[in-house]
Order: sequence, then structure tokens, then C-alpha cells
Amino acid sequence: MKTIRISEPGKIEVVETEMPVRQKGEALLKVLYGGICGADVASYTGNQPFTTYPRIPGHEFSAQIVEIDSNENGLKAGDIVTANPYFNCGECYSCRRGFVNCCTDNQTMGVQRDGAFREYIAMPVKRIYDGGGLGARELALVEPFSISQHAVSRAEIKSTDSVLIIGAGPIGLFALLAARQKCKKIAVADILDNRLQLAKEYGADLIINTKTQSLSDEAAAFTDGNGFDVCIEACGAPETFLACIDCAAFAGNVILIGNGKRETTFVHSVILKKELNIHGSRNALERDFLNNIDLIKSGRVDVMKMVSGVYDIGRAGEAFKALAHNDGSLAKLLIKIGD
Repeated sequence: MKTIRISEPGKIEVVETEMPVRQKGEALLKVLYGGICGADVASYTGNQPFTTYPRIPGHEFSAQIVEIDSNENGLKAGDIVTANPYFNCGECYSCRRGFVNCCTDNQTMGVQRDGAFREYIAMPVKRIYDGGGLGARELALVEPFSISQHAVSRAEIKSTDSVLIIGAGPIGLFALLAARQKCKKIAVADILDNRLQLAKEYGADLIINTKTQSLSDEAAAFTDGNGFDVCIEACGAPETFLACIDCAAFAGNVILIGNGKRETTFVHSVILKKELNIHGSRNALERDFLNNIDLIKSGRVDVMKMVSGVYDIGRAGEAFKALAHNDGSLAKLLIKIGD
């Protein structure tokens, strides 16, 4: 079968590998579409500290069930599905308390273990979710949407709350879609106009280009000087984390999705002074996947606006290269792996 492999940083190959052998409790899946995540791009460029090489990338995907045993979820051969790609150990303190998304020995497909960018994979049945009739392209977007959905759930957003999202890449835009289901006063900040335009199309009440506008001034005007009830950081930069702390209301919430690579230095007394609630967010839970499948199916959100292009499997290298040199004009790229 055809398999996309990062043989070393900067080098993508499409190679022939052996078909997987299905074990007890697993289903054989034919992969249909895969979405390229920022973590995949980091593996490609050599900036992902958890990746070893060679590595098969991919943890955002849709698939068709080829073989499966009788199961309690009623999944059967022919079903179009997606899956939870975060493998937890089941034994650590986090897992024993039910926080399987932050297992201390977490292994995400495409990072700590081989991923889904190949024509067939074997997947534990308990990790597979019925697509509910959604198309294969839409289902490939459920996982990144779930990352943002989980982050938004970390604070109990009320209908009267105001929300700031810093970062209008795919994760920030998915956070906008998730937050929009809970409140109606949302601002999005970024440095790229084309991303901000997409945020506007997705329902942002205010867009702020921090290259040309003062974030603090715009935040004050938007919130009557009170600050935002919830600030969501979706960049992973020290500057944007500090901006969230600055823009948050007293007794507000700051949610961190962006995976930072640089140290942040600040006087932490401002957190005490404002009595801020700082929430980290990692991966997603089953309920996030199921909620998003239902949400997309309802028609209340259109995730396909996020897709900037679809590449055949033979052009995977072009897709990765395009995202590695993205000037902000690209949001989400999909790879067509199977028919």
C-alpha cells in the first residue's frame, strides 16, 4: 500500500509498505482523507521535539471500515468514520482519574507513533466514531475542531460573556466556531488580513490586525473598558500569552491552546491582582468528537470554508512544502489518500 513518510526533516516520500494486520479489538480502515496539522508540519521541518524519524505523519483523518467484529457501537464494514488519535496508557494517575487526554505517556499518531497517512490502518474499535452521514472531507476536520472544542470547554462560557481569540489559524478559527455556540460577543486578533477575513465570515464581531491596530485600545472599546471574560491563546507565542493576560477582565479566564516553544517572562503578580483563571488544554475527549460530529451535521457550522486545497497522495510533498512556507493565505490542506 502507499504510505506517506517523513524520512528525515525536509524530506517527504511516498513509499510502498506492508498492509497492517488487524489484531483483536481492532478494525481495518481504508483511509480516505487526511488533514495536515501544524504538528505534522513541525515534524516535516524538524521543529517537533517529540518526533523521531522515519515517521508516518497524520492524525486528522476520515476512513471507511473494511473489516470489523461485532461491537457495542454498531459499527460495520462500509461505514465512513473518524477516530481519536491520542493513545493513552490507561494506567497513569491522569488516566485513572479519567483525564485520558493528558495521559503522562500520551502517544499521538504521527508524532510519538506512526500516523494515518497511508492507504490502510488498523485502529482500536473503541477509538472509532461513526461519521453520522457526514462526508469524508468534513470528517477529516473533526479532530482539529475537537482540539478547539475541548479548549473552549475549559472555561464555562456564559451567553453574556465576551471572548477574545488571538490567532486566526485553523485552531483559532475552530475555537471561534466552538465559542460562537456559547456566546455572541467575540473578537479575533491576528497579523494577517486574509485570516481575519475568514474569521469575519465565521462570525467574529470584531477583527483586529495587531500590526496596524492597538489590541489594548480595541479591547477596551469592545468591552467598555472591562476586559474580556475569556481570552483564548491560539498562537503559542510569549507575546500573545501576555496579551491575553493584559486583555482579560478581572476574574477572567485565559485558555492556552497554542503550543509554545519559547520561554515567557513576566511579573506574575498581575495574575493574583486580577485573580485570573489560567487553563491549559491538551488533545480532546470522546465527547468533543461526538459533539462536533453532531454540530457539523446540524448545519450550524460550515467547516469546509477552512479548506484551502486538496492534494492527491502523490503530491503530499507539495502540500507539506506549501504549509511550511505559508504566508497566511492557506488555512487547512487535505490529502486525498483513498477513494
